[in-house]
Amino acid sequence: MTGFGAGDNGLLWCERGEVVDLSGLGDVFAQPTLNPIMAEGRTAWEEAIAAARAHDGPRVSKPEAHLPFEVADYVDFYSSLEHATNLGRMFRPDQEPLLPNWRWLPVAYHGRAGSVVVSGTDVARPRGQRKAPDEAEPAFGPSRRLDFELELGFVVGVPTELGEVVPVDAFADHVFGVVLVNDWSARDIQAWEYVPLGPNLGKSFQTSVSEWVTPLALLEEARVEAPPQDPPPLDHLAGGRDWGLDVALEVELNGEPLSRGNARTLYWTFPQQLAHATSNGARLRTGDLMASGTISGTEPGSEGSMIELFRGERFLEDGDEVVLRGRAVNGVELGEVRGRVVPPL
Repeated sequence: MTGFGAGDNGLLWCERGEVVDLSGLGDVFAQPTLNPIMAEGRTAWEEAIAAARAHDGPRVSKPEAHLPFEVADYVDFYSSLEHATNLGRMFRPDQEPLLPNWRWLPVAYHGRAGSVVVSGTDVARPRGQRKAPDEAEPAFGPSRRLDFELELGFVVGVPTELGEVVPVDAFADHVFGVVLVNDWSARDIQAWEYVPLGPNLGKSFQTSVSEWVTPLALLEEARVEAPPQDPPPLDHLAGGRDWGLDVALEVELNGEPLSRGNARTLYWTFPQQLAHATSNGARLRTGDLMASGTISGTEPGSEGSMIELFRGERFLEDGDEVVLRGRAVNGVELGEVRGRVVPPL
């Protein structure tokens, strides 16, 4: 893994399997989260990376996992054409799989920041209201269709004022780094509640992220051209197509590989997502987490969720452990996201 994390005494740096305690570098490195340094901007970020790599501080053999940043807000997008198409065909077999707005804007829902947890945290099977098509009325109980979602997310460093917008070409001025994300989903609860206002309790119970934030600057060599968009986006979303990220992704279930894909397939790029999120003047705060939505590819076995992989015939059982991994084409490894399903609390 390569990136910054949070330790017992301050910030940590992880690279090539070695973890270094950075707390001796000064006050900003002796903080419990990355938020203070993330707020300082690109020059400070570059200096922090250089200082971390040069620091001959104490090595930490088995650091306890901490949430690396204080999450201000959490937004989850729906930016994979393949994923959106797959679900559309499953849920609306007699209609066009994509809703009319999908190719015009990065669809998203606003999640719960307080439910974002660090890798290694168990996920308790959520309870909720659910109704199968053949049932006369809904019932309340544990989800029977618990799923994972393989996602890549970005973390905002530099905030904005209310009313300020962030154009696509200013993305790197505001975003500190990226994390892997597992947006756990209770498909039965989600299916019953999501019309007309979208996901709520089927998503809000838990979202897991890596304990390491990989600085955006370390992924420059992994930038590739994103897939073409048709129709061309409106002017405020035009551009940002050179921000596809060649990051190989893998899902492991109970120690066995289950799915392999790549983030470069995303239809809507991170700069477009950020531009859309601020296009109405909504304020950015240091620690905002914005996730891509499930990343799926065109090849069998590249789907980023169980509902796609098994066409709704299989979901997570209690005791199952899901591990997400990511590796950029330039060799930079993102921190893994691990979670084990346990019975309802």
